[in-house]
Amino acid sequence: MTGAALVILAACGTGPPVQEMSDARQAIAVAREAGAADRAPNDLRAAERYLESAQRNLSERAYDAAREDARRAKLKALDALAAAGDPEQRDRN
Repeated sequence: MTGAALVILAACGTGPPVQEMSDARQAIAVAREAGAADRAPNDLRAAERYLESAQRNLSERAYDAAREDARRAKLKALDALAAAGDPEQRDRN
């Protein structure tokens, strides 16, 4: 592997978490569209809080923390989406 390729690979993990932020936003939007605000509000709010934290970390260039919060936001949004479609999960929210 050339030196330039190594620099590019090394930069991938430390740069802004563009894909993770996009994934989190999309997951939250899908959960909202599925009715999570009414059917799984706790999970949806948690997802939104993680995304807000990710945004703050991103603005402070704390990319690793932003990446982790964005991943957590996506997972909570997926929980909200699942709960919005599953009456048993809704009862737990």
